[in-house]
Formats: sequence, structure tokens, C-alpha cells
Amino acid sequence: MPDQTASDFPLKEARQLTRDLMKPNPAIYWSDFLLTIIIGWGAFIYAYMNPLLTASGCAAFIVCVLALYRAVIFTHEISHFKKGSFKRFRFMWNLLAGMPMMAPSFMYQGVHNEHHARDIYGTHEDGEYLPFATETRAKIIGYILLIFILPGFFLVRFSVLAPLSWVHTSVREFVWRRASSLTIDLAYERPLASRRDDPTWKLQELGSFLYIWAAIVLTLIGVLSYKVFVLWYAVVIGIFLLNSLRTLAAHKYRNPGDQKMTVPEQFLDSVDVPGHKFITSLWAPVGLRYHATHHLFPNMPYHSLGKAHRRLVAELSDNRLYLKAKRDSLWHALKTIWSEAK
Repeated sequence: MPDQTASDFPLKEARQLTRDLMKPNPAIYWSDFLLTIIIGWGAFIYAYMNPLLTASGCAAFIVCVLALYRAVIFTHEISHFKKGSFKRFRFMWNLLAGMPMMAPSFMYQGVHNEHHARDIYGTHEDGEYLPFATETRAKIIGYILLIFILPGFFLVRFSVLAPLSWVHTSVREFVWRRASSLTIDLAYERPLASRRDDPTWKLQELGSFLYIWAAIVLTLIGVLSYKVFVLWYAVVIGIFLLNSLRTLAAHKYRNPGDQKMTVPEQFLDSVDVPGHKFITSLWAPVGLRYHATHHLFPNMPYHSLGKAHRRLVAELSDNRLYLKAKRDSLWHALKTIWSEAK
């Protein structure tokens, strides 16, 4: 058979096969998130109140990292919600996960939607894309090492820069453009605030500010100990480590940045790691192990992606191109991008 190209991808057929899987189920979102966040903060409290360097303390820390990581990743789903929908869920997610972790939903909304735009994906304008596979391995190492700096950045951003920006317009513009986006490209500059952004972003920023200063004041008066900051910092580093590895495995990162890509090309530059249902979901939670399939159907709810993947493998008239996005494991995906980098 002749070699296939992205233009041969059966996109229309794939959409027809999955058109019944596009409706989100609120009950799944609420039950998943609430159970996850209860486990996450419960483990955090246990780890805070008990010695960490014990078997139970270490176990609590690991559970805390995995659970809060899953809870925080719901920001990806929130960025794809239709405008005006899931208002209560957005509010509760920000209150229980986004703001206390210094990553409110406005920092991902808009920025992530650009990542799916045909004219932006994989280009220099895409804050969620760097051509790791075409550059040196030092870029990969440097990207991972950032995890030790980023928690401090978020603390400073919401405890110091936020209030300064409320009284200085020049600081406001800098904070919005350079310190209000969850991206992997440090050179990314966010466009000025517009209707595409979450209209409650100022309240989310204020809430994050209040969380951090409440913790500081409670520590200064002796209600909390400094351990709460050490533990929070360690948990956030753990979350960033998992997410950095997942991000490196999410795409093939072969576009040097000057080429616009069609939807099938985006798909073939992305990666699915179906893997083990339980184990893979620990490092790629909330449907992100089907990241390539997500790029075919950005608005498909996470709880439908696995079913869509299985259906496309079994029912596409020609699934050869669809299967090209598959990697066997996280290690397989990371080893591939490492071998391709210079």
C-alpha cells in the first residue's frame, strides 16, 4: 500500500462515529472532582499533622500529590466548557483547587484554547508548544528543572505582584502579559484581556491572594507552622514533575514553529497512551492519556475519550493513521522524543 499522509486521515468518518459522545455528564464531573479533592486535602492534612519521614507520612504525601494533581488537571476540562455552562462547578473548582494551589482557571482559559486553533497550534504563538524534538536535549532537561522554581513564582505572583498590579497600571500589564498564563514557553506573552477570558478572573486573583496571605498570617500568629509551606511547596513540585513528564509525552513536538497545521496534522503530532487504565491515569488523569484523540475532538468530555478511542480503533474503515498516534507507555513516549532531540 502507498504511504499515507495527513490528508488521507478519515476525519469526517471519525466525527460521524463519535458524534454521540460529545455531551458532558455533570454527575461524573462532580463526583470525580469532589471525591478526588477530599482525598487530596485529607492526605495533605494527615501529612501535615504527622511526621513525613515515616511509612504512613510518605504514603500520605504520595496520595496527596496524585489526588491534588488529578483535581488541578480539571482546569483543562474547564477551559473547554461552553461559555456560561458549569458555573457552579467552575466556582467550586476554583475555591477548592485552583485558588489554594495558586493556579485559578483564568490562567489556563484562553491560552489553552489558542493551542487548539489551526493557525496557532505548534507555531511560535502557541504557548503550550516547544519544538523539543528538533532542538537540543538541554531544552528538555531545562524544562524539567523549572519545576523547582515555579512554585515560588506562583507564590510571589499572587502574594506580591497581584496587589502591586492593582495600584500600578504598568505592573498590571506586565503581570497579565507575562505572569498570568500556564504555558511551557517562557517567552509567551498573553494578549490583552478580552471577552475570550474568564470574566471572573479578578475575583479568582483576589481569592488566590487571600488564600496565601491567610496562610502567612496564621503562621505568623502561631496557628499554623512553617511546615504547611514546606509541604505545599513539595506537593506542588510533585505535581509539576508529573505534569512536565505528561506534557513531554503529549505531543511529538516536531514542528519548528513556522508551519500551520491542519486538524489531522495536529493529531499526528500528538500522542495517545491508552496504557493501563489505572496506572496510566495516575500520570495522565482526566482523559489526558488520549491526548491525540482530544485534539481531534477538543470539546469531547474526558469521560468519553476512552470509548471514542476504542470505537475508532475498531470501526474506522482504515485505522492505520489513527494508530500512528499511539505510544505504548510514558517511557516509550519520553524515550522517543529524547532520541529524536539533538
